[in-house]
Amino acid sequence: MKRVITYGTFDLLHYGHINLLRRAKQLGDYLIVALSTDDFNTNKKDKICYFTYEERKKLLESIRYVDLVIPEENWEQKRTDIPLYHIDTMVMGDDWEGKFDDLRDLCEVVYLPRTKEISTTKIKEDLHK
Repeated sequence: MKRVITYGTFDLLHYGHINLLRRAKQLGDYLIVALSTDDFNTNKKDKICYFTYEERKKLLESIRYVDLVIPEENWEQKRTDIPLYHIDTMVMGDDWEGKFDDLRDLCEVVYLPRTKEISTTKIKEDLHK
């Protein structure tokens, strides 16, 4: 079984997120989503989420492409998650291109193109207009 992992906040879930998850799942048999916790988002990523970790987790768990959701609590945990969950491929959006190449000694690292016309940032900006 080929195992794939991706990381993210997945706040205000939209079709760009679904596209990423669908394409990530196509790269393997089992997709794990490491979902940024509220504390990690607030204190390390400088993000304020609309939905709590538990709400975002429930949303992700309801998506057919996602097999398991785990908490992402820090930047460094990727290096331990990959062997712990027997990951073959780590997938990230291409806005992270090159940032995780140092993990290629543990698994394949793939950067997928984002869905250009949509983002959580754009949704928030549009709602504030």
